[in-house]
Amino acid sequence: MIFPLREIGQSGILVTPLAMGCWPIAGITSVDVTEESSLATLQAAADSGLNFFDTAYCYGYDGESEKMIARALGHRRHQLVVASKCGIHYENRIQVKDGRPATLIRECNESLERLQTDYIDLYYLHAPDPNTPVAKSAAAMKTLLDSGKVRSIGVSNFNLQQLIDFHAVCPIAAFQPQYNMLQREIEFAQLPWCVSNSVSAIVYWPLMKGLLAGKLARLHQFDPKDGRRKYPMFSGTEWDKNQDFVDRLRLIASECHTTVAQVVLNWTIQRPGITVALCGAKRPDQIQDNAATLTWRLTADQIARIDQAIADRGEIVSRTAV
Repeated sequence: MIFPLREIGQSGILVTPLAMGCWPIAGITSVDVTEESSLATLQAAADSGLNFFDTAYCYGYDGESEKMIARALGHRRHQLVVASKCGIHYENRIQVKDGRPATLIRECNESLERLQTDYIDLYYLHAPDPNTPVAKSAAAMKTLLDSGKVRSIGVSNFNLQQLIDFHAVCPIAAFQPQYNMLQREIEFAQLPWCVSNSVSAIVYWPLMKGLLAGKLARLHQFDPKDGRRKYPMFSGTEWDKNQDFVDRLRLIASECHTTVAQVVLNWTIQRPGITVALCGAKRPDQIQDNAATLTWRLTADQIARIDQAIADRGEIVSRTAV
């Protein structure tokens, strides 16, 4: 592959610059998800050369994502890097943030059982708990690190001060925020801090939940169960502007004889400070196309033209609950 393996922080753990994000296979907000296709997608990711898989305690009401990783890839465990997260669970199918030390330790133990392994390579606090001081959550994560149950620690969805406060108690190897061509706010604060402290930025939503993959037609009608309907990016004038933007990406994809999704992912993993981009997938063909991104590079001229298209579109931010 043209893109070599990259280190997570200073952990010594080496990963492909693209990882499979395992939220879609949980089937909570994605439609047309089946167990058969999910297992096949996990296998296709590994067969395509990806060695990094990202899941979480709350990916599935009963840990479905972690359990499927064990079923599909358990026999290849020592060839792969698995990240999971704690600190969010469901109560009556509503997400609850809970960063209390006892909760984090319990969820880690349950994730180890679901994954059928005795260690997790990268373990994140999924989001800060407004009712628990960050330092307390960090101390619990440091306990897990010292115990050997996890090899490295990360945090997700943190602001700059939370990163600083957590890192003072427990060393952070990775930070996982949302980031894509149209949502780049981390470049102003968190990303510079990560670069200065040798912390990897492992970003989710590089394709903005499929918006930047180039496969959604202007007249696409979303299924009522499709979670994307709640995001402003997918409706009204924002939708039309985004379709115009994707049309400009299609021109570059045509030059490269590749897909729009690969152009977007290629741009993302060439951004300064970005270590890994997470690619959600629920079918083998999706992850196979994503993985092919690692076999070629955008030129400097193509990147400059993409940057101009982004500037013309104007950056927008569409935040919802984790």
